Amino acid sequence: MKLAFLGSGAFGIPTLLALGREHEVTRVVTQPDRPAGRGGKLTPTPIAAWAAEHMPGVPVLKPERINAPEVVAELRCGPTAAEAWVVIAFGQKIGRPLLADRFAINLHASLLPRWRGAAPINAAILAGDAQTGNSVITLADRMDAGLVLGQSRRAIEPTHTAGELHDLLAADGPDLVLRVLDDHAAGGTEAVEQDESLVTLAPKLGRADGWIDPAASAEECRRRINGLSPWPGVQAALDGVPLKLLRADAVQPGRSLGAPGTLLDGARGLFACGSGGLELLELQPAGKRAMAWADFARGRALAGGVVLEPLGGPGAC
Repeated sequence: MKLAFLGSGAFGIPTLLALGREHEVTRVVTQPDRPAGRGGKLTPTPIAAWAAEHMPGVPVLKPERINAPEVVAELRCGPTAAEAWVVIAFGQKIGRPLLADRFAINLHASLLPRWRGAAPINAAILAGDAQTGNSVITLADRMDAGLVLGQSRRAIEPTHTAGELHDLLAADGPDLVLRVLDDHAAGGTEAVEQDESLVTLAPKLGRADGWIDPAASAEECRRRINGLSPWPGVQAALDGVPLKLLRADAVQPGRSLGAPGTLLDGARGLFACGSGGLELLELQPAGKRAMAWADFARGRALAGGVVLEPLGGPGAC
């Protein structure tokens, strides 16, 4: 099948690789290069960079406006016209003139209708969901509101970070997308409407979200640390050292172990919360690499009673 792939983020790379092996990808469409880093150097999207290296014979289009008439004409006509469109984390709304009489599907990293929006992976961890997955849907006028054509499921482990779960779901994407395409080719695609009463939203996150409140439960703190890792990352300070907290677990739920934020066990990285204990497993001191708690604590005199101080958010001093 001739396919057009529209995507920008790294989440779509495993699926693009699989599509290139199983089908004919006639065109990759992505966002324009944007300034990045301290120097503001123009940088291609992860999809553009990957396609340039691994699919050198496939044209890559980087339109500022995907629905501009000249872009629509280029994509729908000529030798690179495709029979179907696969959209994954593209970043622009695709209009009806572009999609008319084409089979167009979108891969979304949640079990829709739960967690429509920009940050579904983070939202699932922040909410304490036991499982998440991927959904393949048709494109609709409203965000992530299309008919569901297929889903895959994956358990969320207590110490999964959003970054890890992103990569696991990305790796699950190819089989699901290929299955839906095969069903379409065989005329057996089943489309299921989403239950609007079950819709939840996953809004875009920013640096201001990177906080915890040690006076909350250890379980809530665990969710925030893991759900916001690696970005935007929870910011805190310990014994005067600014830290980004990258991975944690919660222990002894429901018990009061001491004043919130107080270090209870320097060897384990165990801190008291409003209820239960928060065990820091991985962190990153400012200007240094990410490391396990044991590596951070080695050589430091972290006496009991040292307090983990939140930076920003409702728990800030």
